[in-house]
Amino acid sequence: MYLKEIWRYPVKSMAGESLQRARLTELGLAGDRIFHVRSGQGRVVTSRTHPRLLGHKGTDAIEPAELEDIAGPGARLVRDETARRFDVLPLLVATDGAIEAFGRDSRRLRPNLIIGAVAGLMERQWPGHKLRIGSAVIDMDSLRGRCVMTTFDPDTLRQDLNVLKDIVRRFDGELALNAAVETPGLLEVGMPVELLEH
Repeated sequence: MYLKEIWRYPVKSMAGESLQRARLTELGLAGDRIFHVRSGQGRVVTSRTHPRLLGHKGTDAIEPAELEDIAGPGARLVRDETARRFDVLPLLVATDGAIEAFGRDSRRLRPNLIIGAVAGLMERQWPGHKLRIGSAVIDMDSLRGRCVMTTFDPDTLRQDLNVLKDIVRRFDGELALNAAVETPGLLEVGMPVELLEH
């Protein structure tokens, strides 16, 4: 197995950026989801309710007027580098085998790491195991329950509710893995990945 892709999302709910290398910290990839959109009423705004956010590159350079057009008057970017910025755990790990079985663009799943050369749905046996990538060790915690964000095409933003229905029907609503960082390290696309036993 090998590290096939690395993805970082500087602004939560906005489009990701593909990286060749990244620093893995105790709180996931350096620079991942360190900004989020907050409404004029002080609530965190995500693409679950404002899917147009998915159409913007994950950068803090979005114009205030554009942000307000999407998320309402007074919407702004807020920096947060604490663990609270993650919905579940700091990393989402997917495999090429599961993505192939899914049969759609991997960006719909919003993974941080895609592991290559994984047979079929082998990732479903990984909860409770660890992955070693270079000096980094990652705890595979649990399968990720998927939400409405998977139903939006990452390029056109057109919604297809059948995507989520299909995930529920074929994968019990779960695809890719929630993961935590046990040992930080430097990651680079192409590095060997080792599955460690319990």
